[in-house]
Amino acid sequence: MTALRIANCSGFYGDRASAAREMIEGGDIDVLTGDYLAELTMMILWKAYRPDGSGGYARTFVSQMEDVLGIALERGIKVVTNAGGLNPAGLAAAVQEVGRGLGLSPKVSYITGDDMLARLGELQEGGVDLRHIDRNQTFADLDRKAVTANVYLGSWGIVEALEHGADIVVAPRVTDAALTVGPAAWKHGWARTDWDPIAAAVLAGHVIECGTQATGGNFAFFREVPNLRRLGFPIAEVAADGTIHITKHDIHNGLVSLGTVTAQLLYEVASPRYITPDVVARLDTAVVEQVDRDRVRITGVRGEPPTGTSKLGINYIAGFRNSMSFVLTGLDIEAKADLLLDQLFDLIGAREEYDAVEVELIRSDQMDAPTNETAMAYLGVTVRSRDGDAVGRRFSGACVELGLASYPGFTTTTPPTDGESYAAMWPTLVPSELVSQIVVHHDGSTSEIPELVKGPPGDPVRIVSVDAEVQGSETTWAPLGRLFGARSGDKGGNANCGMWATSDAAYVWLRDYLSIDRLQSYVGKQYDVRRFEFPNLRALNFVIYDYLGEGVAANAKRDPQAKGLGEYVRSRYAPIPSALLRA
Repeated sequence: MTALRIANCSGFYGDRASAAREMIEGGDIDVLTGDYLAELTMMILWKAYRPDGSGGYARTFVSQMEDVLGIALERGIKVVTNAGGLNPAGLAAAVQEVGRGLGLSPKVSYITGDDMLARLGELQEGGVDLRHIDRNQTFADLDRKAVTANVYLGSWGIVEALEHGADIVVAPRVTDAALTVGPAAWKHGWARTDWDPIAAAVLAGHVIECGTQATGGNFAFFREVPNLRRLGFPIAEVAADGTIHITKHDIHNGLVSLGTVTAQLLYEVASPRYITPDVVARLDTAVVEQVDRDRVRITGVRGEPPTGTSKLGINYIAGFRNSMSFVLTGLDIEAKADLLLDQLFDLIGAREEYDAVEVELIRSDQMDAPTNETAMAYLGVTVRSRDGDAVGRRFSGACVELGLASYPGFTTTTPPTDGESYAAMWPTLVPSELVSQIVVHHDGSTSEIPELVKGPPGDPVRIVSVDAEVQGSETTWAPLGRLFGARSGDKGGNANCGMWATSDAAYVWLRDYLSIDRLQSYVGKQYDVRRFEFPNLRALNFVIYDYLGEGVAANAKRDPQAKGLGEYVRSRYAPIPSALLRA
């Protein structure tokens, strides 16, 4: 049986709209997938949902289908997406309406079963305390009202829809990788206990889910990419035995290399045990090889049975916040910042009156700077409260009132504004047997399938460590990025930073040098950090807990999704063996 060619055309809600047509017209594919749901996106869709049942889904998917529906049906290309968000039925109806307008009759199935908002009270009464994954705190302790609560479903609803002949499958909050696992399991007839090939498909889905990040986008060694203009989107070829090839259409720009694939494998992960509702995929078993130009093979992936728990993402309105930014120039930067803060909180009340106060002094100023701009530092002040008035004009107006009464050179970069509400995500786990049945809707009929599957574990997984020596004792003081790539990102309130080497010897040196203590010295000793080794990938992965507070929508960092964290670590200098730099 030939491999199934699964293409991606979206890595987030707002990705390049023309990508669907580009992937269908660029060459042969069997399945077109699109990932639209980040953790923040669920909150965006909630704000767009309307009482009449409209909204709540990724509207751009509708226009994409209007553009490509005819050619997709003509070529027999299946379309699988999670663009349904909070309203998969609404999106399915919108796509069918588009089909009627084009004189076409696509078979559109949609999936439900992820929405658990109405069941939160029932779960808590039944003894499920909805404890935060990373904090010793229950959702009841938080004392906030949930506005969305969606469990991450697996791939078997997608399989069921395809079995019923669906041309388009509209999913709600499924795992990103399920968009790839579902079509592969359907095509190859995998059983739900075929742990190894399912795990391989999970890795394939993880590589292509973020679109052009697998073809050179956001790549540490971006100078290696031949042409970064309008990068082509990736394709995963999934064989029946679990052999994966990652590639792209020949006519498209970009690069598929050992580096781009490794970078994406490390993106937003924690331990080598990559947990999904379908399988626990062992990232540390993957063997990744460059087999041809723009063609990377992944083999050896092992899988373990699911854990018996399912991830539930709860969004809630956390409160109100407001931020102001001040420019500090020249001498006595820290004294000027202290003066401003003392004056400000004398006007608006003590810091203790707010739920949280965040102060960030960015010392971008230079000594004896050659220009005014290079002598500037920036002070950011963010206040949070359940009281919107406390962080509104009362705060921002007070900042402006100091304009003629504070430090020399007083300047703000932001005007006075009202506070705004902000959302946060609460990740928790629920027993999988308590998840509602997955319901697949097809043209007036429905199918119900259980989410939980139990099965015998596979053979024990043995990981062989890498052993190599570096010749010579000479070192060169150089940035880590000269030798090592990195990719970082957010997962709830945590951040991860994966770093990989291009040789065994470089990996061994990195493994010995970049300890938890050293990484903490870069990001702050106040953060709890865990380190995981991926010897097959010649990589280390660090998880920095609570680095992003309540998540991307809630924190006030200049890099709220930790996308630049890896590049920061690469910029740090270290005594690197000169032999490695010359290799």
